[in-house]
Amino acid sequence: MDIRFQCNGPAQWKADIMVVLFCKGERLPDVAPCVDAAAPWLAIAPALRDARGDKDELTMLHGHPELNIPRVLAVGLGAREDVDVSAVRKALGSALRRCRAAGIGSVLIPEPMLAALPGGRERLVEEAVYASLLGLYRFSGLKKADKDERKDPEWLAIGFEGEFVPDGGQAAARRGERAAEAVALARTLANTPANLLGPADLAEKARALAAERGLSCTVMEEDDLREQGMHCLLAVGQGSARPPRLVVLEHAPEGHEQEKPLILVGKGITFDSGGISLKPGANMHAMKCDMTGAAIVLSVLAAAAEEQLPRRIVGIMACADNMPDGRATRPGDVVVAASGDSVEIQNTDAEGRLALCDALAYAQKEWTPAAIVDIATLTGACAVALGSEVAGLFCDDDALRERLQASATLGGEALWPLPLWKGYKENLKSEVADICHIGPREGGAIHAALFLQHFIQDGVRWAHLDIAGVDWASKPGPLTVIGGTAFGARTLLELARGGV
Repeated sequence: MDIRFQCNGPAQWKADIMVVLFCKGERLPDVAPCVDAAAPWLAIAPALRDARGDKDELTMLHGHPELNIPRVLAVGLGAREDVDVSAVRKALGSALRRCRAAGIGSVLIPEPMLAALPGGRERLVEEAVYASLLGLYRFSGLKKADKDERKDPEWLAIGFEGEFVPDGGQAAARRGERAAEAVALARTLANTPANLLGPADLAEKARALAAERGLSCTVMEEDDLREQGMHCLLAVGQGSARPPRLVVLEHAPEGHEQEKPLILVGKGITFDSGGISLKPGANMHAMKCDMTGAAIVLSVLAAAAEEQLPRRIVGIMACADNMPDGRATRPGDVVVAASGDSVEIQNTDAEGRLALCDALAYAQKEWTPAAIVDIATLTGACAVALGSEVAGLFCDDDALRERLQASATLGGEALWPLPLWKGYKENLKSEVADICHIGPREGGAIHAALFLQHFIQDGVRWAHLDIAGVDWASKPGPLTVIGGTAFGARTLLELARGGV
């Protein structure tokens, strides 16, 4: 959907429909003067009495078809005191879906109406574009064309009152557009079936996108991984016919080549069967999403390059298939990580931390990071603890933790701090190796985070995001469809925009 801008006031605005948000108890034509000016017929529309402003209420109102604005979609927000940016975001996502269902070709959102809502003028322009695009997201490229399926609107316009579009307004809209594109890219990768997206395929997609956006890209294959001592990542992938890859992306604009980079590390298990420690069959199809962390890293680096963010950012994607064949890693095996530590593997379904530990060690060997943030669908324990709306945040650096939480809030995501409880380190001791990669079932998410922390050098700022439980939606929402959510993409993009 194309994003456009219309100026010179409501009398000049044109679109198939205007979306108007309003609160319970408010009279729709009085929401903002621009609404009445753009659609003066609203005051006598017969369906106006049906629009009460209740939360989640969508009311279609019709004027004469030859008017500049022949239709208005009235979207209820509920009580004004309960309205926040999140409510606006969800309302607009639902509104655009309703427009698509009605076969509408063009949509206008009045900027003065947004300015009258809580959240701030430019912020709500950004969120309006972001929510509109994500509300229309769907993954349907593998289906036969449905002759009855409605197309997306061709364009969305933000209507301004002045003669020109304010610089801040246009920039805000473009920020929202790029954020939505980043989330959509990560979702599409996560939703792609594993037979169509193995480690090499994901690496090639990264290479192609890097060439398009001006990122540097290095893809390490099996021999490269052995040379770097990444035997943990190799161990994860050795049971698959498709060998692992480590992908390194870098955004280093002119003048920033020598600065300490923000390093983002993503788990890229393109399918997780559990290996020899085989998972139960129920819902195993969703394990195609176990590469969501890597997909997010790729999407954030691509967005950073497109937006020309004035900072150095490195993205590392640790990609492998976790499969059970005659060569697969066995419980009880010991391998040596890139850090030089020997690791006892007691459960091959705890493979993500093995892939990540080599990537984390490599990041610190090659760069002096400003900070490292890894993101992974890591533990079912985190999903049990926090459910399907909140991700786990492990970080001992107060400033980095607060910055991540602020970035998540800005992006409409939620992170909850969990402890890196030092006493539990004893549970990772091994009788045969330097460290065991799992601890007791109780506190499983903490043990996984402590294992990763073992590979972080003293003085390095580091945070770990466990997005298990929030990476997959089992039912649709205003901004999501059933499938991959790409939770965390907006958080890390906002982190990159704001700095650490």
